[in-house]
Amino acid sequence: MPNSMPEFKLEASDLYVEEVFTDRRVGSIRRLQPVTVDGQPDPGRPVQFIGQTQILTPMGALPLTFEIPAATLAEAVEQFPAQAQQALEETARELQELRREQASSIVVPEPGMAAGLTGGGRPGGGRIQLR
Repeated sequence: MPNSMPEFKLEASDLYVEEVFTDRRVGSIRRLQPVTVDGQPDPGRPVQFIGQTQILTPMGALPLTFEIPAATLAEAVEQFPAQAQQALEETARELQELRREQASSIVVPEPGMAAGLTGGGRPGGGRIQLR
């Protein structure tokens, strides 16, 4: 096997128990409770909440995953709508930026490859040559 293969080793000091809460309609909240390597609660690290939902677009379902800065499940449920909206806005900005980059990219064919020519003809594929 090549030496560039990834190492699949869990970080024993960064383990979590995961619980999922959902309304089965809009989305879900994952509560990540820190635990020690023997599965006992680790009070030295904070609980994390991760929101998940999706929106339907003309291209299909767009999943949104976002952190919810909360200390309790009740706070996470309360903050879910605002955090989901923020994640949607950030995703829309990123997609717009990708579109801009794609639209502004200029493809310059290599000499001899213009207009699908693979051989023969004049060098550069035509009469106009930029230098």
